[in-house]
Amino acid sequence: MSSPAQLWLLGQFRLELVTGPVELCRNCQRLLAFMALRERVCRTVLAGTLWPEVTEEHARGSLRTALWKLPRGEPPLIDCCGDSLLITPALHVDVHDLTRTALDVVEGCSPSPHGEPRLGLLTGEDLLPGWDEDWVLVERERLRQLRLHALDALAEALTRAGRRALAMEAAWASVRAEPLRESAHRAVIAAHLAEGNVGEAVRHYDAFRRLLNEELGVEPSAELGRMLPRAPVTAKQPAQRGRPP
Repeated sequence: MSSPAQLWLLGQFRLELVTGPVELCRNCQRLLAFMALRERVCRTVLAGTLWPEVTEEHARGSLRTALWKLPRGEPPLIDCCGDSLLITPALHVDVHDLTRTALDVVEGCSPSPHGEPRLGLLTGEDLLPGWDEDWVLVERERLRQLRLHALDALAEALTRAGRRALAMEAAWASVRAEPLRESAHRAVIAAHLAEGNVGEAVRHYDAFRRLLNEELGVEPSAELGRMLPRAPVTAKQPAQRGRPP
């Protein structure tokens, strides 16, 4: 059964109740997004975070106005508990799905039988693109780092499970998100080697090495280099002397 209220924060802000999509003013969007991410917040902290440029009294007034403008329902989207506000557990938030999925992967839970559901969640859009408030930037970076770690772990798990095409997709998603991240390139190289594509693995290593040199002036770690098979060393044969005439 679907949740009676659903909130999307990845890619765009969108709220949908049982009656259909709901348009909210900007302050109501900010309030609901912040509460959805934190779940329980003190009124003073909430007002000071959302309206940092005004007096505390003015900020609390803006908070009361935004709360009053929220859609009415049962249960309410935001409930009061003393001086704290709580988001309703009935509200389904896409960020929570992403967080649970990423933590499951990082903690080593087995990937789904085909890998696609988790991969799809981990390669989605960023949190609230275009919103540039400090609290959004912090949460966006937290989710980005969690996604990157999960993609690396998923690629490794899928490689071990023999799902090498999906492992490559996960690894490349991590590379696209952060091209200078060595762990992402390690996952790509591991997937190539698991398929027996040594030449592809070496070419990818060389390309990453050039990128690091150009961008940062550093070399890949020795650990990454040791992943590649070394060419057998053959002793040089002494030159044969011709017979004297």
